[in-house]
Amino acid sequence: MSADSAAPTRRANWLAAAPPLFVLLWSSGFIGAKYGLPYAEPFTFLLIRFALVTAILLVVALAMRAPWPTHWRLIGHIAVAGLMIHATYLGGVFTAIHLGLPAGTAALITALQPLLTAVAAGPVLGERVTGRQWLGFGLGLFGVLLVVANKMHLAEANLPAVACAVVAVLGITAGTLYQKRHCGGMDLRTGSIIQFAASGVAMLLLAPWLETMTVQWTADFLFALGWLTFVLSLGAISLLLVLIRRGAAAKTASLFYLVPPVTALIAWVMFGERMQAIGIAGMLVTIVGVAMCTASPLDASSASRRGVNCKAHERRTG
Repeated sequence: MSADSAAPTRRANWLAAAPPLFVLLWSSGFIGAKYGLPYAEPFTFLLIRFALVTAILLVVALAMRAPWPTHWRLIGHIAVAGLMIHATYLGGVFTAIHLGLPAGTAALITALQPLLTAVAAGPVLGERVTGRQWLGFGLGLFGVLLVVANKMHLAEANLPAVACAVVAVLGITAGTLYQKRHCGGMDLRTGSIIQFAASGVAMLLLAPWLETMTVQWTADFLFALGWLTFVLSLGAISLLLVLIRRGAAAKTASLFYLVPPVTALIAWVMFGERMQAIGIAGMLVTIVGVAMCTASPLDASSASRRGVNCKAHERRTG
């Protein structure tokens, strides 16, 4: 195999591996938050995280001579998308957990994101969601409900915490659609710098106003900060931006259905949290639902092209 033919194969393999890798890395973020939030308030934690990520990406972008957007309008679009995907989503989730929202309830609320994206993708992006995909979205949500049902404690969920989780899911839904429409082709290195810098400014404005900005620099906090900075912000979020660029918004969003089941698996491995039979069944239902959402049916044009090629081959060999 020549180098020219091997390159597309490697690219295809990478794109195939991106979705499951994203789900695994993104799911670990809830574990990182569990480790770090006892030692720093949400906006203060995120301010430090966003500052570190911005500095690291700036060094990378300068070393690689990555192109910067030249129009202020595009820079504004990139910043707005970042504020929704990073500041609003992460700020909402971290605050909800900080206020005591049970993990199962938080997982169920954030699992509404794929369904919200599917509903909005048509009018906002002109994407068509098929009947099979709608069925997949329904199965995915039902599977998530089975996974987290035994961990939900709605009586313990205070309204401010629930409201923060709702704001978070609305933020990442709007951010996904906004980025796909207005700045999906941005350079991931320089575009991410703009997004994290804008989100850092938002945290810098909110943290002194709403928090004490006290940080306990324990080993657990440093581990959580390092994990969320390098694995989540540099790894998982970069993969999310690639997936938004490469695929339909609704199909990309369906991957978030897999986050609660994978988080439950990680919690089982790391903390010994038991998985009941209903939870395992929910995982299987969720996987089927996501597969129905993300599988690409063969379109008529490609099928007809293959038919023409087959007939031509038959004439040559006949």
